[in-house]
Amino acid sequence: MRIRICHIITKLELGGAQQNTLYTVSHLDKRRFDPVLICGTGGILDEEARKLEGVRVYFLPSLVRSVNPIKDPKVLLEIQAILKREAPDIVHTHSSKAGILGRWGAFLADVPVIIHSIHGFGFHNEQSFLKRNLFIVLERMTSKITTKFIAVSSDNIKTGKLLGILSDGQTVLIRSGIKLADFCHSNSDDGMRLRQRSGIPSEAPLVGMASCFKPQKSPVDFVNIAAQLIKQVKDAYFLMAGDGELRFEIEEEIKKNSLEGRILLLGWNRDMPSFMRAIDVLVLTSLWEGLPRVIPEAFASGKPVVATAVDGAKDVIQDGKNGFLLAPHDINGFASRIAMLLKNKDLSRRFAKEGKKMLDDFDIDMMVRKQEDLYLSLTSRAA
Repeated sequence: MRIRICHIITKLELGGAQQNTLYTVSHLDKRRFDPVLICGTGGILDEEARKLEGVRVYFLPSLVRSVNPIKDPKVLLEIQAILKREAPDIVHTHSSKAGILGRWGAFLADVPVIIHSIHGFGFHNEQSFLKRNLFIVLERMTSKITTKFIAVSSDNIKTGKLLGILSDGQTVLIRSGIKLADFCHSNSDDGMRLRQRSGIPSEAPLVGMASCFKPQKSPVDFVNIAAQLIKQVKDAYFLMAGDGELRFEIEEEIKKNSLEGRILLLGWNRDMPSFMRAIDVLVLTSLWEGLPRVIPEAFASGKPVVATAVDGAKDVIQDGKNGFLLAPHDINGFASRIAMLLKNKDLSRRFAKEGKKMLDDFDIDMMVRKQEDLYLSLTSRAA
């Protein structure tokens, strides 16, 4: 008998947690595991999920990201009903909303093993005191019914322990993996073609950011950084890969700073190796994170990174050695560090060389094998 694993995630947007969840369910050893996926609707990766071979997929329209007192009880019962029918040996949840509802649905359905992956917590310092502490209390309560946690960063483990969410021995560190070969061996001509399609001069300094356009990523900060940086590096261009709820605000800020034609919005981009090859510096302005995959993607591509000193970024970026770390919203600090890298090619090359030393833990197939080993260790049906 194969071990039945049910993964639950809120929405299949184009992000690291979502892409890695799809990769996991599609690359589990089918001789030993029987994968199931439950998710919300309306994500850019929905069609990809529908095409997965050997994976039963359930789409729940009621499973939405924001707290909804009408939909949330309904989706909890829907998850419970599916789990009763599927009778999985293990439920593995991802993202904050699905992490809470999915784990309680698994508990009510008497699932013997419940795992949750921490891709960053749903609470953060940008929230009101009451909202943040409500989420912390919910996480503490739900941790009591959680067999094991997977964290993508040691900083998230530290935070979880400090707040009484995680206990000693309850968490294993498994990095969010990437296809290393796609980035380490990608063709530099692909990056040049992306520049040409975007109307960016081949020799122009190019600064890139790749993320969902949502408050967590603070993408409007990138536009303001560009406005400051262009005063120091007058021929610089900027490339933003992604889309989302803040697109209008980004476009308005571009107009306000007269940066039309200098900041290019790519929309959702599925070819990250070409994006990384095209740019000179990767920037990440997130307010909170797990450990974003774009950092190892940039390292594997030989590109330096300037990022906010939040959560998992601090795991892999050593400030001044393989990248720069700054406080969120430090517009002038970001602009000066990026300018330093664009003007000093030796520094950029040194950072890139040091960044490659951090890649050993980020192979995506090793990520899947580590998860399989965890599944086998937690079920009596490991044989």
